[in-house]
Amino acid sequence: MASLQTIAGDPICPLGLAGNPEMAAECVPLALDGGLNAFFFYNLSFQTLITGVKEAALGHRDSVFISTGTEDRDVSGVRNYFDNARKALQVDTVDAFFAEYVAPGDTFEEIMGVLDEIHKWKKEGKVRYVGASVHDRALALRLMQSGRVDVLMHRYNMAHRKSEEEVLPLAAQAGIPVVSFTNTRWGSLLKGHAKWQGPIPSAADCYRFVLRHGAVKLAWTAPCSSSELKANLSVLDTPRMRGGEVAQWKAYGDLVYGDGTDAFETRWP
Repeated sequence: MASLQTIAGDPICPLGLAGNPEMAAECVPLALDGGLNAFFFYNLSFQTLITGVKEAALGHRDSVFISTGTEDRDVSGVRNYFDNARKALQVDTVDAFFAEYVAPGDTFEEIMGVLDEIHKWKKEGKVRYVGASVHDRALALRLMQSGRVDVLMHRYNMAHRKSEEEVLPLAAQAGIPVVSFTNTRWGSLLKGHAKWQGPIPSAADCYRFVLRHGAVKLAWTAPCSSSELKANLSVLDTPRMRGGEVAQWKAYGDLVYGDGTDAFETRWP
């Protein structure tokens, strides 16, 4: 399977730091000290992360993996965001740029138009990996089969596991690295369940669960505080999740999934 690498050719740490509106300023340097080298912001509102990544990239651009993207489907809007993101970061190249929030309401032609634009930037050396953040399994399969996606960002966690049936196997077969998000299911996996008598998972347990799958090469963590980030970093020093532990968290995830309150939580992956 293809791997994600920095410009310098270093492998990406399996845990990456994503933007949180309430993120403390010390999280980016703490992440770097902890060995994290991949970063993602959904849009330009995540100023704390953007500022931290910009500072980290000064003089060390080749050692950090910077990613972002846009929900815009209008090519002119996509171009505008891309230019503004590079200006905000003060970089020429973005490592991965995603067509974000690809969902059932999108037409395949719209998404391909965005991906074509990103591929142009890749040829020009402005982007290294063309990505799609997909919230629909059928679309994820079709995009991977198109050969136009270098990296797939996809929801996957203890509760949302239907991707294991087709999406993750196809990604592994096609050599497309998967980036997992909503690994704690918006924090609901950390709250327990009335019918659950066992231990409640930590955020680190949630990251270990998704990273145990061979197709998942990177999982985003988006803590608010340095204490949360320190706890999450423990996933890097724990063994790969196997056997009975996996079965336990699948059973727990089934209970949490059953409490989904709307189509976004239960209809999609």
